[in-house]
Amino acid sequence: MKDLKLAIQINKPVKDVFAFVINPKNTSKWINSIVIEQTNEWPPKNGTIYRNQDTSGEWREIEVTAFQQDKMFVMSEKNGFHIRYTCTALDKNTTELEFYLWMDRGELQDILTMEILEKLKEIVETQS
Repeated sequence: MKDLKLAIQINKPVKDVFAFVINPKNTSKWINSIVIEQTNEWPPKNGTIYRNQDTSGEWREIEVTAFQQDKMFVMSEKNGFHIRYTCTALDKNTTELEFYLWMDRGELQDILTMEILEKLKEIVETQS
């Protein structure tokens, strides 16, 4: 598979959803394969590097290559993997969060699933 698009509605304002997904301290809460994630600077912007460690102890780096506060950001790896997060307000308390993953060449290895997005939705909706 060369690309994948998934979307989910979250019953929280765009600002809250966006803030949650860009915060590296939250990544391990909703992606089970990530143990820790950190950035080289905060707040993130174009050029920010996110580093995360998976459950096998392997580290990987991904760079923010596009960023619009409370709307969209793209993260890219040197191997040609990209993921775009887009937040769209459906009303003042409901956000559609879209994930679009793609490879410049080759096939996707890391696939997000609806189960992962459902876990994200549950966590974001229950936090105060």
